[in-house]
Amino acid sequence: MPRERTYRTEAVVIRRSDFGEADRLLTLFSADRGKVRAIGKGARKPQSRKTGHVELFMRSKFLIAEGRDLDIVTQAEMVEAYSALRDDLVRATYASYAVELLDRFTVDDDPHRDIYELLAGVLGWLAAAPADELLLPARYYELRLLSLTGFQPRLFNCLHCGEPIREQDQAFSAELGGLLCPNCLEVDPHARPISAVAVKVMRYLQTRPWDAVSQLRLRPTVLHEIERVMHDYLTHTLERDLKSADFLQRLRREAELFTPVDEE
Repeated sequence: MPRERTYRTEAVVIRRSDFGEADRLLTLFSADRGKVRAIGKGARKPQSRKTGHVELFMRSKFLIAEGRDLDIVTQAEMVEAYSALRDDLVRATYASYAVELLDRFTVDDDPHRDIYELLAGVLGWLAAAPADELLLPARYYELRLLSLTGFQPRLFNCLHCGEPIREQDQAFSAELGGLLCPNCLEVDPHARPISAVAVKVMRYLQTRPWDAVSQLRLRPTVLHEIERVMHDYLTHTLERDLKSADFLQRLRREAELFTPVDEE
């Protein structure tokens, strides 16, 4: 009998589902192997030593045995729990959005350490940020992930005429993947108008590290404007709606319905 080959890796649990009577089917995004699928044997048993280390969004060190069809998690040791992401529905939805995007833009067994570090980073930012400041890390994550996966939107020159974008209101073409100047709007009649302020912020998010971006204090209206533009681009690029983004919008609508109105 050939010996079972094993490997160690640090990874984040990005999906999980019940498998058999006591196991879990895990999708992990690892630091040195990219996206892998593995079985957590007995992980649903309360007495299992794996149980507390394979929760959704958790970052752990794994010892994994290579299998014929699916790998098998033999050991797991938690590195970072990000417990706030499981204790709060809004944070959990933002985290679900982050891992859903990652899942859509990556394939199995394709190592990309920069993407892994970005994922670990955004989970930490979403867990630690004040409840009313989750929009900024979400927008930063979108733009950085797009850059790392080769879908970076073009924000510095008009996609049609090539002229540098000036500080004036433009339009963003989800179909073409970037900005159109006011003289070229007829190229895409479905392009979404975007303000000069939103363009400036998107450029900053696209080109600066999180340490610099986290110091920004932006109006929610600007971040929501960027969110709408990015939603158009992401759904067009992926050719599908994002379940977690739709659920987040529903949460916001419900929150608005139950927000008390001050009586004069």
